[in-house]
Amino acid sequence: MTMESTQLVILAGLVIGLIYGAVGLLSGFCLMSSMRGLLAEGDGRLVRSYALAIAVAIAASQLLVGSGTVDLGKSIYLQQSFSAPVLFLGGLLFGYGMVLSNGCGSRALVLLGRGNLRSFVVVIVLAIAAQMTLKGLVAPARIALVQASQTSVGANSLPSVLATLGLAEALSRAIAAAVIVVALILFAFAHPTFRRSPGQIAAGVIVGVLVAGGWFVTGYLGADDFNPVPVTSLTFVAPIADALQYAMLSTGLTLNFGVATVAGVFAGSLVTALATGRFKLEGYSSPRHMLRSAGGAAMMGIGGVMAFGCSIGQGLTGVSTLALGSLVALAGILLGTTAGLRGALRVQPLAMA
Repeated sequence: MTMESTQLVILAGLVIGLIYGAVGLLSGFCLMSSMRGLLAEGDGRLVRSYALAIAVAIAASQLLVGSGTVDLGKSIYLQQSFSAPVLFLGGLLFGYGMVLSNGCGSRALVLLGRGNLRSFVVVIVLAIAAQMTLKGLVAPARIALVQASQTSVGANSLPSVLATLGLAEALSRAIAAAVIVVALILFAFAHPTFRRSPGQIAAGVIVGVLVAGGWFVTGYLGADDFNPVPVTSLTFVAPIADALQYAMLSTGLTLNFGVATVAGVFAGSLVTALATGRFKLEGYSSPRHMLRSAGGAAMMGIGGVMAFGCSIGQGLTGVSTLALGSLVALAGILLGTTAGLRGALRVQPLAMA
């Protein structure tokens, strides 16, 4: 039974990754592209797609919690103590690095499947920097920062904040989820061009459902009393680091949901690119371009670990739990991305090859 449940989780992770890779390639789903479209190009469709994905992820994930199917309290996002400064700083680093590298970790995997060799450098450097921050040379500094600034909180999520007002837990969850979901859906569909973009609408819905699907797979299908699977869903910084390590040391490691998802995203993008004629080898335009891209990837690896996730891992998966820490991390990611796209710290565009 243990082997069966573990294998089922890995297979489901692969399928979720395959779907995400295909959708990501066809729709261009990416927070950095969304923010660039909104702030630099005046095109708000992609950011609406991202907002819709958050809404669907929250609604579906909270339904799983409300029905007792999944306990999101077992995830890394809903801890009783966390360091808001480190989460925010990590988000800032990740967001700015995302602009330097022209996309987040999941986007790099999707573009790599399309033949973008710049993304190969981004994925490798991100993986190394993340592993250094998780367990390597940077880890002691990260741990010291967290220990110096973490606080224990009685309320670690929006529903638990409402519960302090005397509301029942189920009602608190329903109110918190409903307010955010309705606001995000109104924001998305208030945009006329988005309403006429069925591909972007579909992408937002599918990605949101995939987040809830990840929770269901790891939190329900993987709920084995003897060998429980960590309760998680779509996230890419630590899994990309684990995937690189697994590729090098597979005989001493076990395959998990995250590694399977990473492999699935690359494979889904590659198959879709080949099937639609979008596959094209691309490289760097200059050594400076490569240096900037690699530097951004290192910032994403370090910042993503500090923030407990990336623009997908915190921006969608973490936020779907309604965790306060995830909102702090997402605020950092959005601010870091905005700084890279507008203002004094704006990253100047480079000519692409």
